[in-house]
Amino acid sequence: MPDKPTGKGSGRKYERDLKTRVKTARKRSTSSTLWLQRQLNDPYVARARREGFRARSAYKLVELEEKHNILKPGMRVVDLGAAPGGWCQVAAKAVGSTVDNPLVVGIDYLEMDPVPGAILLQKDFTDPDAPDALIAALGGHKADVVLSDMAAPTTGHRATDHLRIIALVELAADFALDVLAPGGTFVAKVFQGGTEHDLLAMLKRNFATTFHAKPPASRAESAETYLIAKSFKGQRVD
Repeated sequence: MPDKPTGKGSGRKYERDLKTRVKTARKRSTSSTLWLQRQLNDPYVARARREGFRARSAYKLVELEEKHNILKPGMRVVDLGAAPGGWCQVAAKAVGSTVDNPLVVGIDYLEMDPVPGAILLQKDFTDPDAPDALIAALGGHKADVVLSDMAAPTTGHRATDHLRIIALVELAADFALDVLAPGGTFVAKVFQGGTEHDLLAMLKRNFATTFHAKPPASRAESAETYLIAKSFKGQRVD
């Protein structure tokens, strides 16, 4: 867990230190410098360090949960695209997941440090055997919530990137319909204007409520938003 500032006035100094201009290093591109500048001056990054979360993205789930009541004690949660583990941290705390009774399963092709109360699989969710691996990790139980913060690597070609994003969301939704218990919830990152009509129609057939939400922690300049489908009807309708 990241060190917290200690001592009188050190919290303010800690905040001031983060508000630093980053000079362009000889081997650093301008875009990399701007990204680092934004990270250092981002209040969510500072807050994540203070509160022990692995990434600022954890607060997207915190804010979605606070407003839309997604997670409750005792729920079983699957986190797709879990690295570096911030959403698993939030989910484990919210549902009361423990080492002895893990209720959270996360998957990502990137390696992750352990998260207490979560089972983490280092595997690409797009692999054919990934759904079975997740089901096995659930111990045969149905999930109450399926979360997806997955994003495909961008190519810079808008049409191609759009298709990649939609393909991931469709794959996540297909998995959710197979593993969710009646009344379950599906949450997935999409991009504004990027939710295909057919996908949205399919979710509306299978869930009582479907809507989009953009948490404050999602940067204003980002086109990302979250698709939330609540109250799974319990029987898949294609």
